Amino acid sequence: MEKSDFKLASVNGMAKKNDPDSYILLPGLKKAVDVALFLNQPLILTGEPGTGKTQLAYKLAHELHKQTKGDFAKLPLEFHTKTTTAAQDLFYQYDAISHFHDSNVVKKTEVKDASPYISLQALGKAIAMTNNDYLKSKDSLVPEAKEAMSNVVLIDEIDKAPRDFPNDILNEIEQYRFSIKELKQEITKSDDKKILVIMTSNSEKSLPEPFLRRCIFYHIPFPNDKQLMEIAAKKIVNFSNISDEKIKRSIQHFTDIRRKVKKKMPATSELISWLHVLDMEKFYEGEVNFDNLSENQKNILKFSYSILIKDKDDLALFE
Repeated sequence: MEKSDFKLASVNGMAKKNDPDSYILLPGLKKAVDVALFLNQPLILTGEPGTGKTQLAYKLAHELHKQTKGDFAKLPLEFHTKTTTAAQDLFYQYDAISHFHDSNVVKKTEVKDASPYISLQALGKAIAMTNNDYLKSKDSLVPEAKEAMSNVVLIDEIDKAPRDFPNDILNEIEQYRFSIKELKQEITKSDDKKILVIMTSNSEKSLPEPFLRRCIFYHIPFPNDKQLMEIAAKKIVNFSNISDEKIKRSIQHFTDIRRKVKKKMPATSELISWLHVLDMEKFYEGEVNFDNLSENQKNILKFSYSILIKDKDDLALFE
């Protein structure tokens, strides 16, 4: 009779999401970052989901903050692209509906100043935060920023945007300046501060060539087994005293799953969650041989596959 007493233990001790100290910056990727900083050009990252594209921005902001003794902000400014994203959205958003409502319903008279209804977005805020004169002016839309500073900007999943979006931001992203037409303002980047733009793409569609020519490109390959071992060592804290050999066999089994599934392949983030659950459920007590598991190990493994496999037909292959 099949066991039915499998219960997930409370999962504690995993590295927090976007933890810069647990991110492994591989040599090729580091070189691409160095080139982007030197040329002052955006860095476009492609790769499977879960290969660390988004987390890179947190790693770089953290490291640059330390290296520049606080000149770079410690956290990146984030912009999450949507299918409805327009070029303006990357710089600022104007709440025209609230402005109209306050003018015509609440105050019964036109509210001419649009400033309260405008909020700077990731790249617009980064540009403004480099400009000390702007920050100290009465027109500043970043009241929390008292001194100019450099920033890392993350534009996540740029391939989700409409086809024209990358071309529409070419000049602004190359010159780091933009206009707020509702205020008749132009905000420009100061020369003595830096903005490092990281764009991620899942390669769902190709990006326009004129845009790509102005960017640095790097494809993050999926880690090999040795690199996965290093990632596991960095990403999981308070891990039980498990031999490297047992983790190695688990990673080999994970790689085997990736080879065999026909739909979504599991990513590194799912590997970390899976290893942690196996540890918490005492899967690693005693010998670990994936070709000859105990009944208890089989039961744990069967239910743990829901972390890695997200298609019922693929799941049936391993259950």
